[in-house]
Amino acid sequence: MDRTLTILGIETSCDDTAAAVVRAPEGGRPEILSSDVLGQTSLHEAFGGVVPEIAARAHAERLDGVVEAALGASGVGLNEIDAIAVTAGPGLIGGVLSGVMLARGLAAARGLTLVAVNHLAGHALTPRLTDGVAFPYLMLLVSGGHCQFLLVKGADSFQRLGGTIDDAPGEAFDKTAKLLGLPQPGGPSVEAEAALGDPLRFRFPRPLLDREGCDMSFSGLKTALLRARDELVAKQGGITVQDRRDLCAGFQSAVAEVLAKKTSRAIDMADERPTVLAVAGGVAANKAIRAMLETVSAQAGLPFIAPPLRLCTDNAAMIAWAGIERMRAVLTSDPDFVARPRWPLDQTAPALLGSGKKGAKA
Repeated sequence: MDRTLTILGIETSCDDTAAAVVRAPEGGRPEILSSDVLGQTSLHEAFGGVVPEIAARAHAERLDGVVEAALGASGVGLNEIDAIAVTAGPGLIGGVLSGVMLARGLAAARGLTLVAVNHLAGHALTPRLTDGVAFPYLMLLVSGGHCQFLLVKGADSFQRLGGTIDDAPGEAFDKTAKLLGLPQPGGPSVEAEAALGDPLRFRFPRPLLDREGCDMSFSGLKTALLRARDELVAKQGGITVQDRRDLCAGFQSAVAEVLAKKTSRAIDMADERPTVLAVAGGVAANKAIRAMLETVSAQAGLPFIAPPLRLCTDNAAMIAWAGIERMRAVLTSDPDFVARPRWPLDQTAPALLGSGKKGAKA
């Protein structure tokens, strides 16, 4: 499909209600005409994490307004939209359902094509939206809920080289922040404290570096930090501000080193030479982690691509773009597709986190 496409994207997989309009001219660079994201941090901060029921209700209440705002900001009416792309999974099922149901209603009312998009594919394809990266490229998708190395070979062709077997790095950052009494979201809070701390004071473990491959584990790292904190409390009756900064710095250093070394292994494992090393997901906003990945990329002789921070976290522009990619590759969606809490990108790889009645988790 080589004509100009204008797509409305909708994203509601976790706690960001998002809508965007992206236009891709025939033979030209795509343009994000609008991208509206309404976060829910204030709704969840008292609970130390995202509450699925609260998130779903907030999506249902806010989504129509966010879509209307995105359309208004783009200057494009629904009569000028070629299709609607919507996150159909993986994610918190209540939120995913909110987006899918609104998208279905709009598509039916306007007679528009509806494209089901895997949320992870949205992240994985973002470097093509921002930088026009050619296939195949190596993507480190690292966020609050996911951490995978993917060799991206096409709009619907992803080879998973490895990933986390337990907590994702973003989840580990959030739990660390909670253990140290820092505000959520934990990633920015821990990073800010780490910038003022000594990363050498606490030498935390680097899990799975002694094993071949590029699978990762972060739950033990979080436990090690908990024990270090408790030892300080037992010894001195609490922790000081500098203790907290040093704990954060040691934790962040361990995560960054694991990601860097496993990334180097993933480059070597790829069965095709990647065109670039790309990183996406909320944790990609961490400056220390990004700097170490840039070093790895330079050592491997690969260009390094990190999308703008606003496109690293959850957004609907990436969903709209993934819809454009699928339409151009003539990858149609089953009109009866369902919202999915689990949806691995690489359907041939064994499950990292186990499998249940609903299928592989990742």
